[in-house]
Amino acid sequence: MGKFLKPCDILFAKAWDDFIAAKYLHDGFNKGKIELNIEIILFHLQQCVEKIFKSILDYNNIKFPHTHDIDILIDLLKNSKIQLPENVEKLSDLTEFAVEGRYAIICDDIDRIDEYIAIIDNLLKDVKRKYNEDI
Repeated sequence: MGKFLKPCDILFAKAWDDFIAAKYLHDGFNKGKIELNIEIILFHLQQCVEKIFKSILDYNNIKFPHTHDIDILIDLLKNSKIQLPENVEKLSDLTEFAVEGRYAIICDDIDRIDEYIAIIDNLLKDVKRKYNEDI
């Protein structure tokens, strides 16, 4: 019988998938290999961050609301005394891409995507390291 995955494991794996998708799309866009509205990249980054934070909350047995609002999740993490890596507050700007970005063009600026990717990469590594320490 296989290993039973906890919700935090599933959320983390799905966050990783969204991160890989965003990086792949961003790379293809930058190299001129694909044409797309950049909101789809930002949507995947938002989904990644949302799932990472929910994974951390679940891992720490903290209930969280059904929300796409990254600020709410950050506040819940901070109020629960969970230390987050530097600069994660910048990721709250991605909230607008959870729903609105899927149905309207709200951004034509790609400049911050590299910054978001760097912050999220650091966050993913930090969370993975903490999960591995507790195994």
